Amino acid sequence: MDQFDIIVIGGGSAGSAAAGRLAGDGTRRVCLVEAGGTNDLIRVKTPGFMPFIPKASNYRYETVPQAGLGGRIGYQPRGRGLGGSSAINAMVYIRGHQFDYDQWAELGATGWTYADVLPYFKRSERNERGGDDFHGADGPLNVMDQRWPNVTSRRFVESAAALQLARTGDFNRPNNEGFGLYQVTQKAGERWSAARAYVEPLRGRANFAIRTGALVERIMIENGRATGVVIRRGTARETLRAAGGVILSAGAFGSPQILMLSGIGPAAHLRDHGIEVAADRAGVGSNLQDHIDYVSSWETRSTEPFGNSLGGTWRMVKAIFEHRRKRTGIMTTCFAEAGGFWKSRPDLPAPDIQYHFVPAMLEDHGRTKVNGHGFSCHACVLRPESRGSVTLASGDAAAAPRIDPGFLTDARDIATLRAGVRMMHRIVGAPPLSDYAGADRHPVNLDDDDALDALIRSRADTVYHPVGTCRMGSDDDAVVDPALKLRGVDALWVADASIMPRLVSGNTNAPSIMIGERAADFVAAALG
Repeated sequence: MDQFDIIVIGGGSAGSAAAGRLAGDGTRRVCLVEAGGTNDLIRVKTPGFMPFIPKASNYRYETVPQAGLGGRIGYQPRGRGLGGSSAINAMVYIRGHQFDYDQWAELGATGWTYADVLPYFKRSERNERGGDDFHGADGPLNVMDQRWPNVTSRRFVESAAALQLARTGDFNRPNNEGFGLYQVTQKAGERWSAARAYVEPLRGRANFAIRTGALVERIMIENGRATGVVIRRGTARETLRAAGGVILSAGAFGSPQILMLSGIGPAAHLRDHGIEVAADRAGVGSNLQDHIDYVSSWETRSTEPFGNSLGGTWRMVKAIFEHRRKRTGIMTTCFAEAGGFWKSRPDLPAPDIQYHFVPAMLEDHGRTKVNGHGFSCHACVLRPESRGSVTLASGDAAAAPRIDPGFLTDARDIATLRAGVRMMHRIVGAPPLSDYAGADRHPVNLDDDDALDALIRSRADTVYHPVGTCRMGSDDDAVVDPALKLRGVDALWVADASIMPRLVSGNTNAPSIMIGERAADFVAAALG
């Protein structure tokens, strides 16, 4: 069938949640359109195979040269296929801080305070610890404690405690400050993506069509209303109609790109690409924010961390066989096993630095092979002031958009990251982590601001949390209103990380799923 009530563009974290909820009661004809495949692959579902995710599941975008990074081109992995980035990420379950959502409401996203969004986080969640005032126990998204974390990760938490930094056993209460092991979106030892949570349980239902391998060329706008989508599957072009409307959930890069290809965006930019303007919306593609991140690593003589050696390789081979037989053991790792949230200044309303600790040495997002054993630590700026943009590089829907995060173009961000890196080195230098006597692979004089800044600019890059390019708000310049409806076009909603007015203080997968949950309610209410 090519006639539906609702078409959802994008089977990622938010799109899976929105489509699954809207199709769940069987009263609406819902079509989920996804450019990639099903992601029903061992290399996707096995957590420890994360460094070996196939190319077909990752867009592997790149940025334009970044002035704040010394002219370097940054890497921007994005999930492709059902589950989106929840099918390729580190599975860390973090919601952010209460301050984030209360700030959204103050900025004009009325109805998005922490108290407003908490029920949707709970509704989505099945936490294996059980439900309470802040956690759900009956939702589709399985959240669990790590069962086989590396001893090195535990020692990172102990070293933070040795510096009198707070511990926390739960990062997902109103205040996320502290250090600990992260909870993960896994179930029975396998990755539990948003698609496995929301989409796959409904596969085969008569009212739910799942179109994979379907590239959206444009949203059809007729008389100011979204009426369907034009897709390309191979060389064939198809038109899908939506009586009730369209939900765009293609992510912080894909959603503005599809809007612009559909004639919705900055008019002059659209005309430059020969696109007829349906709605002049200057905010489409602007306000890009991302967590700029610095990572360093330390080499150890100990083989307790993961590593590339004869013994380390044999350990992983045995672990692969164990995981295939029992879904247990170290192949359940999320790699970013431990971490924490820290304030660089005591007067801040919420932590401004997040740490991800990895019991392995990383270079260039894990794309460069490093011999030996050791560990890495990331420090990222949680609420960056730098802003960037997403624009069209081509009028071809299959072409990558032009991504310019504007990393470290605001001096406040480098100052914050500098403080975060210094604290990182203090933690690594405290016992018991210091007992490894790790050799710093990127030594620097931490007391020399200029030297430290130069090192940061030579190595920093994304930690994979782009947001903001279809900003939600109550002002005329906002792309969507607080009910996620696109301003200036009827029957069109945007539901993904692109609608965030400000970047949340943490990983963005759980908030994106929450946004998809809310979108389903907004759209259901609008359709009656």
